[in-house]
Amino acid sequence: MTLLVTGGAGYIGSHTTYQLIEAGHRVIVLDNLSTGFRTAVAAGARLVEGDVGDMSMLTRLFDGRDEKIDAVLHFAALTEVAESVEKPLKYYQNNVVNSIALIEAAVKGGVKNFVFSSTAAVYGEPPGSQPMLETTPLAPINPYGAGKAMVERILTDAEKGTGLRSVILRYFNAAGARPDGQIGQSTPRATHLIKVACEAAVGRREKLTIFGDNYPTPDGTCMRDYIHVDDLASAHLLALEYLGAGGKSEIFNVGNSRQHSVLEVLSAVEKVSGKSIRSERGPRRPGDPSSIAASNEKIRRLLGWRAKNEDLEFICKTAYAWELSQVNSAGEVQ
Repeated sequence: MTLLVTGGAGYIGSHTTYQLIEAGHRVIVLDNLSTGFRTAVAAGARLVEGDVGDMSMLTRLFDGRDEKIDAVLHFAALTEVAESVEKPLKYYQNNVVNSIALIEAAVKGGVKNFVFSSTAAVYGEPPGSQPMLETTPLAPINPYGAGKAMVERILTDAEKGTGLRSVILRYFNAAGARPDGQIGQSTPRATHLIKVACEAAVGRREKLTIFGDNYPTPDGTCMRDYIHVDDLASAHLLALEYLGAGGKSEIFNVGNSRQHSVLEVLSAVEKVSGKSIRSERGPRRPGDPSSIAASNEKIRRLLGWRAKNEDLEFICKTAYAWELSQVNSAGEVQ
């Protein structure tokens, strides 16, 4: 198929694009490179530099004159929870309004299949026992999660009026890098824990902050479900195959169904790096739930998805190797 991948120069989008190319698909990457990197775009993909909300550009992409786009994978979004609390209008404009423009252009261009990058943040503070089911009521506690939930609803309503079928993938905490070292997470000013801890281990950060140590968890720190980015990417290929075979619209959690605390992650990074990581305690961040983990039974059953890299130390090992590759022998970022 010929696929449009928005945000394909970013972290998860680039890893997925590599797998799409390896599977024989033709890929057009649309990215404004505000947080993505030209060097992260897989060889063989065509990069179009631009904004997802630019309707005139989208119309040209979908008019079929160059090549007919068969499906869309939509990754492009702002993703920092704390920033979304501080700048909610920025997040709703970028993540919701721009997504509406993309969906409208795709429908006008005759696209029938759409894979959407959603998030576990749509669940908010989990009620009761873990893990989260796809049927758990949505109750986002920050604008990032609320915006993703809005787009989920928009896709559901769009299908009724246009026939656009979608698979919505609710990500848990993506981490790690391709084991072959070709790409990893290069997000500027990253806030994701494993990335930050590995930066500290290679000396790119002096220390890291543990945001809150009085949560109702075994060690008082937040607990999250970490999934290797390559395992997350593979879910998108299965979603495309599912839609291509005529599957109906569905929503899937993508996680490992296990939780690790902040302190457990720091211990794992210290073990794989052999370095001691300096940390300090800080207040809770607005919009952070205490713990969350996925039920992945549905995606395993309907798509046949399986995590190949679920061990926390392996995830941290690939993330650390990527950070090392970005630093030269003098300790300077290349």
